[in-house]
Amino acid sequence: MRTTILITSPEEWTAPGTELFEFAPIIPGGPEWLTKPVLIVMLSSVVVIALCWAAFAKPKIVPRGWQNLGEYAYDFVREHVAKPNLGKDSDRWMGLLLTIFLTVLVWNLMGVVPLIQFPAAAYIAFPAVLAVSVYAIKVCLGVRHHGVRGYLRGVVYLEGLPGWAYGIYAPLILAEVFLTSLFTHFIRLFANMFAGHLLVAFFASVGFWFLFEQLSPLGAALGVLGVAMTILITAFEMFIMFLQAFLFAMLAAMYIASGLHGSH
Repeated sequence: MRTTILITSPEEWTAPGTELFEFAPIIPGGPEWLTKPVLIVMLSSVVVIALCWAAFAKPKIVPRGWQNLGEYAYDFVREHVAKPNLGKDSDRWMGLLLTIFLTVLVWNLMGVVPLIQFPAAAYIAFPAVLAVSVYAIKVCLGVRHHGVRGYLRGVVYLEGLPGWAYGIYAPLILAEVFLTSLFTHFIRLFANMFAGHLLVAFFASVGFWFLFEQLSPLGAALGVLGVAMTILITAFEMFIMFLQAFLFAMLAAMYIASGLHGSH
């Protein structure tokens, strides 16, 4: 991942911090929004479209190559994301759920691609846009299928509780369904990618500093340790990248199901 070494004096090493997530415009004097994360997201969209086109544009009876990979991804999302939450409605929503899963996965994996080395989901705006889109779909489905009153009644249905308890529990449930769920959807993804990128950058900078900038017998040992930790944490991060893409798609399926079924 992209590593920034801050040098305040010839003998001092400073750990990388939030400056890793600050980007100037790609074109000096150009649009301020055109930064490296925006280009990564655009590239990710091209990659996802290209993968799906290569896999499904001309399907064969016996899948090979890209089609084989595409069908593995499709089956994984269908069996482990869509079906457990949407049941008989799974196939109707597979296009959206597969797109969400692949998009988030490619966003995350950009953090380990040489010369790119930044997970787009570590920029909070991008997972937030996806989460808001799923949230809007959830609410629209709930109102469309059940009406405003019916949808709210299904969300706060508290069987067996006395009437006075509704005044206590109903606001909490409504806040969880319409506020907390939105933020937890994208903050979980963002926080994991943000922290992982920062952690890998920290150990990478340790390795670079003590092996190249301030080489010494003791420093070399620390530098080798930094390199080893960078490799180990990067491998672990790749697992987290896949897991977070899965969880994000899983929550999207859960929220869509709650809108369709009109329940919490």
